[in-house]
Amino acid sequence: MTDLIIRNARVVDATRDDLADVAVQSGKIIDISPNIPLNIANEFDAQGQVLFPGGIDPHVHFNEPGRTDWEGFITGTKALAKGGMTGFFDMPLNSTPPTTTVDDFNAKQHLAEAHSLVNCYLWGGLIPGNLDYLKPLADRGVIGFKAFMSNSGMADFPAVDDYTLYRGMEIIAETGKILAVHAENDGITGGLAKDAQRAGKISARDYLESRPAIAEQEAISRAILMAEATGCKLHIVHVSSARGVEMVMGAQARGVDVTCETCPHYLVLTDEDVIRLGASAKCAPPIRDAEEQAALWELVMSGDLPIIASDHSPAPPDIKTGDDFFAIWGGISSCQSTLSLLLTFGHHQLGMSLQQITAVTSTNTANRFGLEHKGKLIEGADADMTLVDIHASYTLTADDLEYRHKISPYIGMTLRGQVNHTWVGGEHVYGG
Repeated sequence: MTDLIIRNARVVDATRDDLADVAVQSGKIIDISPNIPLNIANEFDAQGQVLFPGGIDPHVHFNEPGRTDWEGFITGTKALAKGGMTGFFDMPLNSTPPTTTVDDFNAKQHLAEAHSLVNCYLWGGLIPGNLDYLKPLADRGVIGFKAFMSNSGMADFPAVDDYTLYRGMEIIAETGKILAVHAENDGITGGLAKDAQRAGKISARDYLESRPAIAEQEAISRAILMAEATGCKLHIVHVSSARGVEMVMGAQARGVDVTCETCPHYLVLTDEDVIRLGASAKCAPPIRDAEEQAALWELVMSGDLPIIASDHSPAPPDIKTGDDFFAIWGGISSCQSTLSLLLTFGHHQLGMSLQQITAVTSTNTANRFGLEHKGKLIEGADADMTLVDIHASYTLTADDLEYRHKISPYIGMTLRGQVNHTWVGGEHVYGG
């Protein structure tokens, strides 16, 4: 029995853009064609709105277990569904304990399955001292591994030393999994931060200047060299500089299996916005200037920057305030807004095609991480879909946000592209 037919949709994925009906049975798409000749009770008229594959956010921190007062799977996945996302990869840190052993994985997986509205995948952690856990975690089903090349801000998730990074890559290469790295040179950023603080320089501008792009680029270079030597698949998260992306492209050209992602905040905000907005726009690597932003957009538009992830990193208000910008928690809450931001600033302002938007928010992540039935609208694919009025405008308010804490640098911004409905495996998880 066919479970659902969506009629009169503009069906868009990375390879198509046409008007059709979509029929779903047992969580799978069974037909996409005009005027599907079936008559069932569960029909939905899309009225020409755009039906995308559900987005897949490969970089979120939902902090469960241990810090659900920061977010949690319930609130986090409500926000994702409202934003047109049908899957996420939860990072191994910020939860307590972090996901660095099989027991920790099992505990988090149990909670994710119980509380998530959308598809959940878990990263495992690479930290000093847990090399023996990498193969068991791979066997247990982590989507990949995450390491910090700089201070993570979490005492129980320390940065990797070069030995741990190199040996970890050797082991991860044997598993076939991907290692994601936060690439910043801790010696540079830590030293500059201490210099500033000793001089009483604690403003947002001082913080931005303590994390120059060279710190990111040096760490990217080091990670690529080790990945090339070990044969480890590598993914550089939240790249904030065009040169960083170009280093990845150069490595790809000589056969290194490496990819990278950027985030909406690097494409939408500039350093001047950080000064204006304050703590809600603090992150690491930091948001750069308008020239760097324009260069990143060029790489996105050309297809050389293939994945856009939110790096949703929420925190309670009491650690997002203070006079010392270095001491304020660094993390941007944004997973609900990724698709609308890209429609607004990418599609409507820069002419980015809807197919490109699908690629960077869904298809490319699915392909990179081996999610065979995700990220596309074809027969046999999972019926993970979102219906969007790409022309509708709205002003984002705190009340619109599903996050546990209503903090976002995008509050007050007028966006163009309203998510109206989201389905996961054909089940309706958001919309009236």
